[in-house]
Amino acid sequence: QVQLVESGGGLVQTGGSLRLSCAASGRTFSNYVMGWFRQAPGKERESVSAITWSGGTTYYTDSVKGRFTISRDSTKNTVYLQMNSLKPGDTAVYYCATGPEGGIWSDWGQGTQVTVSS
Repeated sequence: QVQLVESGGGLVQTGGSLRLSCAASGRTFSNYVMGWFRQAPGKERESVSAITWSGGTTYYTDSVKGRFTISRDSTKNTVYLQMNSLKPGDTAVYYCATGPEGGIWSDWGQGTQVTVSS
């Protein structure tokens, strides 16, 4: 079981930036993935970005490519999501998650609100 604590959400204007953090504690998998999801009111949850812990391979959904960057810090057991050039469409609750590589997303954070005003 892994505990995930998120921080960094807030209110920004269009074009602004935020950096989300997700700190993990407890037992982790030998080969695991950490990722970010988001869900806006009236919309389904979508995958935003992910990173493999061992090799650092990254994934981004098309709508955030070139604007968002995911990274990891093994010393702090933390994953980050740097969000630049934010748009109102990015407004959502952002969740971090983790799971074994090739498996399901087994552990989730409580979420952090990101609001982008026009």
